[in-house]
Amino acid sequence: MATKSKKQKSLTPDEVRQELIKKYPPKVARKRAKQIQANTGDEASTPEILSNVRTIPGIMTMRGCSYAGCKGVVLGPTRDIVNITHGPIGCGFYSWLTRRNQTEPPTPESENYMTYCFSTDMNENDIVFGGENKLKQAIREAYDLFKPRAIAIFSTCPVGLIGDDVHAVAREMKETLNKENPDHFINIFGFSCEGYKGVSQSAGHHIANNQIFTHVIGLTDKPKEGKYKINMLGEYNIGGDAFVIDDLLERCGITLVSTFSGNSSIHDFERAHTADLNTIMCHRSINYVAEMMEIKYGIPWIKVNFIGAKESAKSLRKIAQYFGDKELMDRVEQVIAEEMPAVEAALASIKPRTEGKTAMLFVGGSRAHHYQDLFSEMGMKTLAAGYEFAHRDDYEGRRVIPSIQVDADSRNIEELEVCPDPTRYDKELEAKKKALEAQGYEFSDYKGMMPEMEQGTLSIDDLNQHEADKLIELYKPDIFCAGIKEKFGIQKCGVPMKQLHSYDSGGPYAGFKGAVNFYKEIDRLVNSKVWSFVKAPWNKNPELTATYNWE
Repeated sequence: MATKSKKQKSLTPDEVRQELIKKYPPKVARKRAKQIQANTGDEASTPEILSNVRTIPGIMTMRGCSYAGCKGVVLGPTRDIVNITHGPIGCGFYSWLTRRNQTEPPTPESENYMTYCFSTDMNENDIVFGGENKLKQAIREAYDLFKPRAIAIFSTCPVGLIGDDVHAVAREMKETLNKENPDHFINIFGFSCEGYKGVSQSAGHHIANNQIFTHVIGLTDKPKEGKYKINMLGEYNIGGDAFVIDDLLERCGITLVSTFSGNSSIHDFERAHTADLNTIMCHRSINYVAEMMEIKYGIPWIKVNFIGAKESAKSLRKIAQYFGDKELMDRVEQVIAEEMPAVEAALASIKPRTEGKTAMLFVGGSRAHHYQDLFSEMGMKTLAAGYEFAHRDDYEGRRVIPSIQVDADSRNIEELEVCPDPTRYDKELEAKKKALEAQGYEFSDYKGMMPEMEQGTLSIDDLNQHEADKLIELYKPDIFCAGIKEKFGIQKCGVPMKQLHSYDSGGPYAGFKGAVNFYKEIDRLVNSKVWSFVKAPWNKNPELTATYNWE
């Protein structure tokens, strides 16, 4: 790794910000400056960051679209829903396991449609004359082939532009198929998640939450057997993360009713309301469902983090504390004690080689926050971090929600009117929450990423390729964590890049076993000498120069 110059070390956060934005036109620079903030290391003085706003045209953003957030993130990891992309086949590619979501059906004969890619393959004629009939044919074909419990329909950009009504088609086909086959109930529902709806994939998360809550949760009251029942929200089983968390919970005696939506089943979604507690991993992608379930069913929610050994232990203890059972608390402590020796041994081995190294993380969801805990455990410092699709509360904490102004883009997303269920609202859970709050237990809260970052580090919303290149030039980090779109440009700069959206390879990284895997992976990356030999193509060859010919 190249040695950092004195100039690079002495740059202040404000000087770095000016370097990042100095090539922009003045209006663009003013906007981007508000999206780049220096952290204070203190919750009370956390600066306000501009987020959840449209990317400026012409900037090479790292964001995804609303369809990607709805289909790819929230619904994609569910094995027994036939997910039909209504649109051209190019969009349909994203229906096909692009995030390494893993699943494990209970038996070899159980339904698993994740290996299939379903699309209506709209062409020019469909765009001109409408694609609703083609969608009906696709639904019937999927039903005849698989007899699934549920079919979900996802709108892409052309569908929104020509006005195909996927919800009307879903209602019609649901009624028709259930009438034709009264012994086999099928649930069919649609998502108006056109790619341009909202400023990023965050809009797709919200749309997915609304429709799952409306059409699926609460369909069956048959509970899952168990004494301490929770839902895990915002865990997508990338690289097998959910398997590790499931194993930890099972060993503690905690019953997992449903996971939204890694290694998930439509049947588990239907009875999610029978849990006693909702736990949230990714705050931005799934907090809507948690809040609506609390209003309708009385189920409180807490923020947890199973990335990093210390945070995993803290989360297990917090869940046990909620149930207040000494037997459970003792079992949790026993499981933690069983796991920590392997963690401590791995750290003792790799920490001498990782201590003092630096990292940058620009990853969606809460990953840019959560993975800082793993780097901290290795003695590494995070210099800069940010999200692709966060809102201010993801950065600054939920305390700022009352001050967030709702803009026109956010109003495009329907806000459901939810009321307490007259027969299924659990008043005992409501009373339990009030009693625990009186003792200082925190519900419905997330402190955000920025207050937990060191003073002088940077939080940058909606990072783009130009700024990523500039950050590497100014800071020379030892590792850069982001997504697949950024991977190869970063590597060409001679910096190792860890893909944290879908891991590329490796994993799981959740829980105690996952922490050990991550320590070893990062040790391998930051201490490999190969990166010092990498020279970017633009450093090897002179740039071409030319002048415009206006004649």
